[in-house]
Amino acid sequence: MAGLKKMEEVTAAAAAVAASSTAEKRAAAVVVPDAALTMNGAAGAEEKTAAAAAAPEDLPAPAALSGWPRRVGLYLFVMNIRSVFKLDELGSEVLRIAVPASLALAADPLASLVDTAFIGRLGSVEIAAVGVSIAIFNQVSKVCIYPLVSVTTSFVAEEDAIISKCIEENSSQDLEKASPVDSETNNLPVSGPDKAVFLVFSAKFVLNIMGVKNDSPMLRPAVRYLTIRSLGAPAVLLSLAMQGVFRGFKDTKTPLYATVVGDAANIILDPILMFVCHMGVTGAAVAHVISQYLITMILLCRLIRQVDVIPPSLKSLKFGRFLGCGFLLLARVVAVTFCVTLASSLAARHGPTIMAAFQICCQLWLATSLLADGLAVAGQAVLASAFAKNDKGKVVVATSRVLQLSIVLGMGLTVVLGVGMKFGAGIFTKDIDVIDVIHKGIPFVAGTQTINSLAFVFDGINFGASDYTYSAYSMVGVAAISIPCLVYLSAHNGFIGIWIALTIYMSLRTIASTWRMGAARGPWVFLRK
Repeated sequence: MAGLKKMEEVTAAAAAVAASSTAEKRAAAVVVPDAALTMNGAAGAEEKTAAAAAAPEDLPAPAALSGWPRRVGLYLFVMNIRSVFKLDELGSEVLRIAVPASLALAADPLASLVDTAFIGRLGSVEIAAVGVSIAIFNQVSKVCIYPLVSVTTSFVAEEDAIISKCIEENSSQDLEKASPVDSETNNLPVSGPDKAVFLVFSAKFVLNIMGVKNDSPMLRPAVRYLTIRSLGAPAVLLSLAMQGVFRGFKDTKTPLYATVVGDAANIILDPILMFVCHMGVTGAAVAHVISQYLITMILLCRLIRQVDVIPPSLKSLKFGRFLGCGFLLLARVVAVTFCVTLASSLAARHGPTIMAAFQICCQLWLATSLLADGLAVAGQAVLASAFAKNDKGKVVVATSRVLQLSIVLGMGLTVVLGVGMKFGAGIFTKDIDVIDVIHKGIPFVAGTQTINSLAFVFDGINFGASDYTYSAYSMVGVAAISIPCLVYLSAHNGFIGIWIALTIYMSLRTIASTWRMGAARGPWVFLRK
């Protein structure tokens, strides 16, 4: 008993010593000498201030980025929604890129609308013929140039960001690893003359495929317009490639200046050549060709002043990287443009009245929706730069901001376009039958603007994230669903059926991109962490 009691006393004493030691350690951890507080107070405040300044202003709390991945991506649609119009550093950067880009992108479709208005004075046959020709020309142009423009913008933005970061960090070793930015400017298209030759000698054959048969009254003016406009193909390809370079430098004012000058010349020459010189449809095509060469000369002169367009070596051109991403985007752009071109072909099979109405509606649909492409360009340039710098905070904030702005833009365009088409259709044609058909398309042309805006902005986001593989595969899948819808609905519902199918097509494009981000897949996987 005495031994047991002795053992209990020893155990109690040991516990008391341990408790005392723990208390002393806690006190030591909490108690800080006043002198130390005085000496380190200023430094601590500076560190907190620097950390606050370095953190992205609108970066979501960690709790917002944790949990179910699907919720994480969709959260970007509403994150800091009150700041959507805030002109902070990010807002100013987006607007500085987006506004000139939107105006430049909208300028050419608006000039085409002016062409449409002038050609509409010639008659419904002429406007229908020009509509088919423009659809063919745009299809071939996008297949030839769109992959190069998109890849060039991202590559130039990435390398410009890497070089800027290396200069800031004085890292000459990393600077040597980065390829020169001006190497991207040398990947200008060489397919312009090939495109011109192809369209000049195969115009009639391609028009027959599009549904304009040999006995159609649309064939002769369509062949004449397409043949002459094809002579401007080299200028179109070269100018669009150079615009991609300027966008990569986040300079969208120079392309805007060149585009406005060229389109102004087109608008001035249209009535002179068409009505004063009595050239008709031929005059419209000649005016457009002259304007495209003028745009190309302006951009080329400005580009030569900024970069060295002569490559130091063939290796610096990085053909392998361009071809790898370019082939993916080539598959994507074929799928994208084939749906719209097929819609034009199906409309042409319903006769000149339906085709004329579809041409006017389609021009309005694309002209207004392309305003969102300005936001897409801004998103692509900002995100490509942020991903290159591994600045995930800016990636999240910039993505959220451009998506919210695209929704606001789409809602505004819905109102403007709906009212404008209701009361302004007579600007484009005096044919009562054509105007009646146009009015039937208002719910689709105006009502899909928000969906269209999101789809275009998501394109820029995906390209900025270099998510080319998913962009290509998803668009091929969307086209595989949309094409049967177009054929079936056109056969059974005519003009209305075509627009229902195009609405399905644009909705699927938006859903595919939303799922990628919402599920935190691919470049968005960091949202799960």
